[in-house]
Amino acid sequence: MTGIPVPSSSHKRLILLFAGVLVPLFAFGLLAEEVFDKEIFSFDQPILLFLHAHSTQRLDQLMVWSSRAGSALMLVPLTVIIAALLYRQADRKRTAFWVLAVGGAALLNLLAKLSFARARPTLWVSILPETTFSFPSGHAMATMALVTASAYLMRHRVNARATIIGFGGVFVVLVGISRVYLGVHYPSDILAGWLASFAWVTGAAVALKLR
Repeated sequence: MTGIPVPSSSHKRLILLFAGVLVPLFAFGLLAEEVFDKEIFSFDQPILLFLHAHSTQRLDQLMVWSSRAGSALMLVPLTVIIAALLYRQADRKRTAFWVLAVGGAALLNLLAKLSFARARPTLWVSILPETTFSFPSGHAMATMALVTASAYLMRHRVNARATIIGFGGVFVVLVGISRVYLGVHYPSDILAGWLASFAWVTGAAVALKLR
């Protein structure tokens, strides 16, 4: 009886390219097109109002903490420390991947915000206001890039990778929800940030042959 053929390295890269880059980019493109045309997503306002209607003092504190935990003030030093550790290990490919994945996602977010120039929600006065553009969410892109890139770096350590995906996934979602809860982002901003960042990091992994 013939066994199931094992995909070759090139086939694995093609699968990763399709599932991890092309599909999320296509979904991001659909969102971006609507934002560029100044269209309104039917799910944005209802989700915003739902979260605001269920706000409490304790949730306010949790969401403010979560939002700050996913901010550049916290993530940039962490990113630099990890890059320095990788560099000290003389692993040029992993260092280049980390800088390209996480640093590139930050640059991509800046360019996207300036290109789309989407105003932030104004349904209520936020307890943690923002003044920059809204689409896509920088917090969503930064946290997704950090967790996804970390998971790729730990691809040969199953337990460590599972831990990063588990706890990191909760962190990414919590930070994303906090931005909507605080009224400084539309849900579509968060979703677009996740999609763009995941596609970018996966693309960097494919380019540097990190599977």
